[in-house]
Amino acid sequence: MKLHELSPVAGSTHVGKRKGRGIGTGNGKTGGRGHKGQKARSGGKVRVGFEGGQMPLVRRIPKRGFNNVFAKPLTAVNLAALNCFEDGATVDAAALIEAGVISACPYGLKVLANGTVTKKLTVKAAAFSESAKEKIEQAGGKAEVV
Repeated sequence: MKLHELSPVAGSTHVGKRKGRGIGTGNGKTGGRGHKGQKARSGGKVRVGFEGGQMPLVRRIPKRGFNNVFAKPLTAVNLAALNCFEDGATVDAAALIEAGVISACPYGLKVLANGTVTKKLTVKAAAFSESAKEKIEQAGGKAEVV
């Protein structure tokens, strides 16, 4: 095979529409732009969120509170979900993902106290709620901050 024998796969390329080449083409005269108006002009683009000079929705709605764009939210897991593990097991983010309890844990794990733990587990997480830590220790397990 030589360089001049190469051609694109059938159907992968399209011939561009030729605007303003007569009424028979369906794209003559105004060339698909309609009659007058901002979008009919050359360079007549409208930026995202522009509402024709009206005060945009984003600016009409009041700002409330503080939104930290650098926040790294922890993945929350309730104690009730930890009962799927065997007695004496070590539970961390990798074990929870493998068990199908959570799908991903990009920034760390936080254990919350909803439900009860019936087994003696060693739980490794970035954070624990106070009551979750108490419940794990009452069941005979350990809560380790990683």
